[in-house]
Amino acid sequence: MAQSASSSAAGCLAVVLAAGEGTRMRSNRPKVLHEIAGASMLSHVLRAVGAAGADRLAVVIGPDRADVECAARAVAADAEIVVQGDRLGTAHAVLRARAALERGPEAVIIAFADTPLVRPETFARLLAPLREGAAVSVLGFEAAVPTGYGRLVREGGQLVAIREERDGSDEERAITLCNAGLMGLRGDVALALLDQVQNHNAKGEYYLTDVVEIARAAGHSVAVVTAPEEEVQGVNDRAQLAGAERSIQERLRRAAMANGATLVAPETVFLAHDTRIGRDVVIEPNVIFGPGVVVEDGAVIHAFSHLEGARVGPKASVGPFARLRPGTVLGPKAKVGNFVETKNADVGAGAKVNHLTYIGDATIGADANIGAGTITCNYDGFFKYRTEIGAGAFVGSNSALIAPVRIGEGAYVGSGSVITDDVPADALAVARGRQAVKDGWAAAFRADAQARKAKT
Repeated sequence: MAQSASSSAAGCLAVVLAAGEGTRMRSNRPKVLHEIAGASMLSHVLRAVGAAGADRLAVVIGPDRADVECAARAVAADAEIVVQGDRLGTAHAVLRARAALERGPEAVIIAFADTPLVRPETFARLLAPLREGAAVSVLGFEAAVPTGYGRLVREGGQLVAIREERDGSDEERAITLCNAGLMGLRGDVALALLDQVQNHNAKGEYYLTDVVEIARAAGHSVAVVTAPEEEVQGVNDRAQLAGAERSIQERLRRAAMANGATLVAPETVFLAHDTRIGRDVVIEPNVIFGPGVVVEDGAVIHAFSHLEGARVGPKASVGPFARLRPGTVLGPKAKVGNFVETKNADVGAGAKVNHLTYIGDATIGADANIGAGTITCNYDGFFKYRTEIGAGAFVGSNSALIAPVRIGEGAYVGSGSVITDDVPADALAVARGRQAVKDGWAAAFRADAQARKAKT
């Protein structure tokens, strides 16, 4: 779980509803496992409620959804997983976590795994009225087009009901303050309120939204907290998934620039949820960051590069057209140039891998130089082996290093060599066929060929 943003929310339970199948996604994958910014929607929500102060989690999943359970436990190993068999509405889903609710949390957050953009700060604001005595706290937003949303019905400035559109009057349907679905409940009244929800609506389901009227009837206060519409957008189909990706990318780009990075063309840079970018980093157009990337201060990521699971040291240079795969670590001022691919490789300070090269399962010492077209041959079809290149070594262009092999410090490898044995420090290794020169051969060949062609 993420660290709490506020110690005042100790004893908070988050019930995350992740049982929806998402048939409009047209996918064999559960809707909540579709990704934005390199992480599932479910994981975004679990991390956000944790950062807001939830120290206990109950995740409500559908039957036979071991994949969703596994994804939840990857974020929060101690999450309580409960199954909703019959789909009888949101209140019914929350009550599947009855055992967790009965343990007496101080507050309860109810969140939806297909609403992945809600910030921890917003969840924290949802909890604030509960600490001030409200029994229920509802998250709302002003909708540009309210059609399809439940409306927040107020009288005298107080929330009195949440009305689903199909159940609302014409006057209620004209309301633009809409229900985002997320709710906070004070722990001491949560079960009592949920147990009173009835299935008297048009669909015969148990609506969580009915809790508002139940609380009001019991004399409890109900609060409304608002958030921007963009933040509370849900995802039900591929178009909405793309919209959520667009929104989170804009958020991540703004944060990177606010922290001191230069994005030359921000709209063309795609970041992962956990990308960490230092100060004075320059990122050129059309760069993609997969999960697990750290870029330290002063580094430059040139155009059309793709990084995943990599660490780029201070003032290092990547690209253009470079691919850094998981396990790559570049030291200070190291350079990985155009059309270079690295994987599980440590590239030392000041080392240069300039172009047209594959470096996999390798260690390259400081200030070494790897020539164009060099490859580390790390895989024999069954096992992978490591190549070690010492500090200050020079590997000539178009060389193949057959792992496991070690090139000593300061050693030279002649261009076009196939290196199968270790090369001692400061030695020269040349492993290629001896060149033969035949004077006048080309002229004789041309004359013979022209003569034969003239006869045809």
